[in-house]
Amino acid sequence: MPWLNRFKLVLTGLALAAALLAGGIQAKAPPPWGQQSTISLAELPGPGEEIYRRIHQGGPFVSEKDGSVFGNRERLLPAQKRGFYREYTVPTPGLKHRGVRRIVCGGQIQRPEICYYTADHYESFRRIAP
Repeated sequence: MPWLNRFKLVLTGLALAAALLAGGIQAKAPPPWGQQSTISLAELPGPGEEIYRRIHQGGPFVSEKDGSVFGNRERLLPAQKRGFYREYTVPTPGLKHRGVRRIVCGGQIQRPEICYYTADHYESFRRIAP
């Protein structure tokens, strides 16, 4: 029954093409930079405010991956040269792994120009307004 598998493949392709033509599948567009939402330090969850302070003090940090380069592959933050952004873990109580919460800062280490918070592992960002 190889013909049945080919038939299913053709139907899947046609369904995908129809969805694309109808506008049913859309790429996620980043918000305009001036309209990106903000979050205050006091609004950061749990230890977020402490992590923000540690970033400006140079540590110590929770994870050995903290301070590593954030590549901005999602292109949700303003475009910069590689190495501009660095990421830091905001621990989630009760988890034994890093979880999904991060602060991503851009600029010099210990003197970032701008920082962002993500509660959903880089699906969205809010600019931190100190």
